[in-house]
Amino acid sequence: MGSTNTIPKATAKRLPIYYRYLRYLHEDGKERVSSTELSEAVKVDSATIRRDFSYFGALGKRGYGYDVENLMHFFSKTLKQDRLTNVALIGVGNLGHALLNYNFHQGNNMRISAAFDINKEIVGTIQSGVPVYPMEDMVQQLKMQQIDVVMLTVPTSAAQDATNNLVEAGVKGILNFTPIRISVPENVRVQNVDLANELQTLIYFIDHYKADSDGEDILLSLD
Repeated sequence: MGSTNTIPKATAKRLPIYYRYLRYLHEDGKERVSSTELSEAVKVDSATIRRDFSYFGALGKRGYGYDVENLMHFFSKTLKQDRLTNVALIGVGNLGHALLNYNFHQGNNMRISAAFDINKEIVGTIQSGVPVYPMEDMVQQLKMQQIDVVMLTVPTSAAQDATNNLVEAGVKGILNFTPIRISVPENVRVQNVDLANELQTLIYFIDHYKADSDGEDILLSLD
């Protein structure tokens, strides 16, 4: 079986999509699925699906397709959905509150278990079932609770200082919702989520591209 450390990033980003649909199929009682059926459901061409799966070895059988339950459990372990992962939220402003209210209620095996903020009105309280700690306790609490994945939603001016403290706490992954690109050591992975940028990209693609029959983007005009 191939190592998940060597698969392309584009493939890694598609794995949660496959896993979510396989869970849906399993809950619906479906026992097997073909790459063509998966393709129609997740809007990824079947050749790409087969190539993505091939990085992990022989997951299906020619003429049979893929066993839904086995494939679902495989991706569950690959994505570490077979055990609970605790995540911390850094910054409990408007976006932070929205994330606390959501708190991965869609059945994912992840949860926000601690939040941190400077607002004395909410520090020491429970927000949407999550305790809010003062920022000065962040390094100690993250180490004590052994949390190594966080979501960063602080103001831009505080982002790098907060990141430096997260690195000190031993955090391995940061989902960065701030508009700046934070600096981290090589052993820390950052995933940037810029909602304005994503919306601008969507608008640009609507104006300049259309999808062909294979789902590939065709450039319409640069005007």
